[in-house]
Amino acid sequence: MHNSEVDIDAELVRRLVGAQFPQWRHLAVSPVVFGGWDNRTFHLGYEMTVRLPSAAPYSLQVEKEHRWLPQLAPLLPLPIPVPLAMGEPADGYPWHWSVYRWIEGETAKTGRVADLREFAVRLAEFLVALKRIDPTGGPGPGQHNFYRGGPLTVYDGEARRAIAALEGEIDTQAATIVWEAALAAAWHGSPVWFHGDVAWGNLLVEDGRLSAVIDFGTSGVGDPSCDLAIAWTFFEGESREAFRDRIAVDDATWARGRGWTLWKALITVAGHDANQAEVEKSRRVIDEVLADHKHWA
Repeated sequence: MHNSEVDIDAELVRRLVGAQFPQWRHLAVSPVVFGGWDNRTFHLGYEMTVRLPSAAPYSLQVEKEHRWLPQLAPLLPLPIPVPLAMGEPADGYPWHWSVYRWIEGETAKTGRVADLREFAVRLAEFLVALKRIDPTGGPGPGQHNFYRGGPLTVYDGEARRAIAALEGEIDTQAATIVWEAALAAAWHGSPVWFHGDVAWGNLLVEDGRLSAVIDFGTSGVGDPSCDLAIAWTFFEGESREAFRDRIAVDDATWARGRGWTLWKALITVAGHDANQAEVEKSRRVIDEVLADHKHWA
């Protein structure tokens, strides 16, 4: 989904805040440097942010976050966003939107992480703590999170079409083997909480250490294997081993994690709207996933 459905800028945010939350109308509004794609994010003064879904599918996440994040936050070892207020559709903007307290930190680009192994362990401990939270009543896989937490079969056709399109560019036989192994490793466990989009842009660092986890828009309860993609998109070697050791998932869950990672990388490389840097990064991810499968087979 492209982000061109609604024109979202600082002036719109000023009008929405001024009309609906007049106690904050005097605060300056400016775009956050890295505001994400699914939502547009703006500073509101120095201590808050305004977060607006950029397209209809992402608007389903707003009420979910307002309901569940305040319940999850006290039970987790790192800060997560906690909404302060929910705005109403108005002034040409068609969806609910949120005001959050600002969380300090920079996105976790590799050069900002002091010790990647320690970072991997700290992240794994966060995800283990998230999985231990009572999932009763939590949101299952659905349109709100693009079926994360559900079976990989949802994306079977898409993955196979991408593999076919990449004939001659990647090892399609190996990719098919890894994909089918992921499908065969079906989830039979009880639903648990997962984040849904564990990526460098949703992990914050301070002084080189993991300091917060943000953007729970694709969170839910179900199969947590989608949270393993970071093992191949960000970690390698010792840090990947440390992550796998501390998160302590079984071989089947790890195989499904490879499947989620492979699917996303395949459609990025096979697609026509990704920039070249993302394509090259996804090619490397495909290589890492295939090598990991071969190593553990």
